[in-house]
Amino acid sequence: MTEPTPAAPRVEAEPPKSLWRNGDFLSFWVGETVSLYGAQITVLALPLTALYTFKATPEEVGILRFLWLVPYLLFAMLFGALIDRAKRKPVMLGANLARLVLIGLIPVLAWSQMLSIAPLYVIAFLAGTASVLFDLSWMSLVPTLIRDRRLMVEANSKLGVTASSAEAAGPGLAGVLVSALTAPVAMAVDALSYVVSLVSLLLIRTPEPRVERPPTRDLRAELAEGLRWVFGNRHLRAIALVGSSCNFFTIGVSTMFVVYAVRERDIGPALLGFILSLAAVGGILGATITRPMLRWLPLGKGYQLSVGVIFLGPLLIPLAPESTPIAAAMFVCAFLLTYTGLGTANVLIMSLRQNLTPNRLMGRMNAAMRTTMFGGGALGGPIAGLLAGWLGLGPALWVLGLASAAMLIPIAASPVGKLKQMPTRPEDEPAVTPDTGAPDRVDASS
Repeated sequence: MTEPTPAAPRVEAEPPKSLWRNGDFLSFWVGETVSLYGAQITVLALPLTALYTFKATPEEVGILRFLWLVPYLLFAMLFGALIDRAKRKPVMLGANLARLVLIGLIPVLAWSQMLSIAPLYVIAFLAGTASVLFDLSWMSLVPTLIRDRRLMVEANSKLGVTASSAEAAGPGLAGVLVSALTAPVAMAVDALSYVVSLVSLLLIRTPEPRVERPPTRDLRAELAEGLRWVFGNRHLRAIALVGSSCNFFTIGVSTMFVVYAVRERDIGPALLGFILSLAAVGGILGATITRPMLRWLPLGKGYQLSVGVIFLGPLLIPLAPESTPIAAAMFVCAFLLTYTGLGTANVLIMSLRQNLTPNRLMGRMNAAMRTTMFGGGALGGPIAGLLAGWLGLGPALWVLGLASAAMLIPIAASPVGKLKQMPTRPEDEPAVTPDTGAPDRVDASS
């Protein structure tokens, strides 16, 4: 196996300027913030549509979640290679236009009394496919917008706070909208959020680098190069495998929790949204403390701590007693732990991935990561649904919680835990060296 060798430290003439002075990044950030808030409405409203409108079973809710995420498993590698051949901004515009139309179809079909579980499945799959294109593109575009990779942690911290605040406010807003308007109509708000995102993307003026088109146009060779880049580097490889497990348990537990809360705990949509909103405050906290944490802890220890709490959180759900107030508090604590860990880990992992990867491979690196991580997430919903159908919702959550906690063992052995600082490498340097098992040489953290 081979892996890239980080470059020797470079002496910078002056410290990088804050992203608060970067108008194009701020424009992208505003649009992404609004669309993420809208998307969080659909995250809750889509399964509630199936539960309340069609009396869906746990297995059907799991399939719905699977169809939303499985495009990452099916298409991420192909899309990643294609994105490395194209400008990222036009792809993002097309993807968000598609999501606007697809999500907007749900309230239209409901109003015309043509909505059933089958169209929901199709819309979930197509909207998930558009999300693959958008996600891979923005992850590859951000390094271009910020220009200086020493600002990578700051950029991902800002985006992490945005994502976490959307997860905090979105479910509460979704619960209120579902109660007042019905679940299908609530998703019209998500559709409108993509209009704001489209406008914000059109305002970006930073020119993208000239696309390097390979002379042979051998798609298989390009895909293989992206896979070798990720799985030939022990740090990226470990991140991908642990991240896949993280998504599997997080998606599996959260999907079954919605069914468990509604069916066995008699929790209504407003209270359910309130619980998830309070819990997701942890994501804001986690993303906010990442930069200060790196001043006190080595990068690897921060990674182990943040990922470890993600896997411990699910155990609190089946431990909750029958009392609704106490149970609600424990549910909040369970998701609070999980989201705090996710908020910090996402910033660390995204920054590490982007710092190790040159621009020409950014799309394929993100695609390989997304395929692995979201492949695990896509399987989490249906497998959790099958467990719930076989064992019952409560026992299934016990199995998932205990298996999740067992992931602390591979986390302790991960080579990422040995990193002291953020590795960096020169832009587009193709150098590789044999994988000796020794820690990479690193320079100062951004």
